[in-house]
Amino acid sequence: MTIYAQLGYTFLGLFLVLNWGMLMSATFRKIVARVAGRHGIPIYQPWIDLVKNAGVRTTLSHGTMFYLGPVFRLTGAVGMFLFMPALVGIGNEHWLNFSFQGDIILILYFQLFGMLGMALGAGEGGQPHSAIGIGRGLAQHAAVELPLTLGILSLAIQYQTLSLVDIANAQQGGILNWTLFTNPVASAAIMLAALGAFGHSPFNLVKAPNEIPIGPPTEYHGSYLGILMSSGAIIHVMEAALFMNLVFGGATSWIEFIIKTFLIYFYSIFVGVVFPRFRIEQSVVWFFKLPLVLGIIAILIYSF
Repeated sequence: MTIYAQLGYTFLGLFLVLNWGMLMSATFRKIVARVAGRHGIPIYQPWIDLVKNAGVRTTLSHGTMFYLGPVFRLTGAVGMFLFMPALVGIGNEHWLNFSFQGDIILILYFQLFGMLGMALGAGEGGQPHSAIGIGRGLAQHAAVELPLTLGILSLAIQYQTLSLVDIANAQQGGILNWTLFTNPVASAAIMLAALGAFGHSPFNLVKAPNEIPIGPPTEYHGSYLGILMSSGAIIHVMEAALFMNLVFGGATSWIEFIIKTFLIYFYSIFVGVVFPRFRIEQSVVWFFKLPLVLGIIAILIYSF
């Protein structure tokens, strides 16, 4: 396959992932509204918001880094997609994107890249309390990454590879070959860390909805808010795809991809509508308890 054909499939896949992420976002907001006794937004609202924001310009200026924050966020999201295999298995080489041996490490870096970019952008913003959000975000991300990284290292020891394609392919042949069943301890550590990675309640204090009126919805607007919406839609799908490839056997068709990413993403939504929000010290301590212990146990099991 030529590089031009690969680029064509990559752009098509990015288009599909963006629209699927926006649909999932609308469905999430609809579910939360119904649980709260409200009707919720129309299912097509994210597309309307995206078009509307793309046509709005601003004359405000907070400095170059402030406006590079959303660009960094989008770069992290697109970077995760570029090196994330969408589909695996025989006949799906078009949808492996640009994955390679060791792509898990690069994907984790891209996951952090967007958050660091937003932190730098918030630090140059006009809101004096931005440091609160930066401190909360970086502290919680560090707490999430520790059990997640330990769980992934356990899988790397188990499968003797750091390639997502190889890990997903090793799980083919039946549901009992999934990591969920072959390495349940590491799977539990990864999926508990996933709750923090998705950033829904009880781990959504970083943006502090309904508490402190700051953050991207008020600081960024117009086309910059549109970029944040697009990157958020892509990141949620890519994080779900990461956990799908690590724990749930990957996907061999787009139908399987949609079903699995839907269930993984809404696993965090269902937890979010049941449990109240943690304070940041409660959140960090929670990840340093059961998820971290499970990650250490998973490493020990496959190290001896």
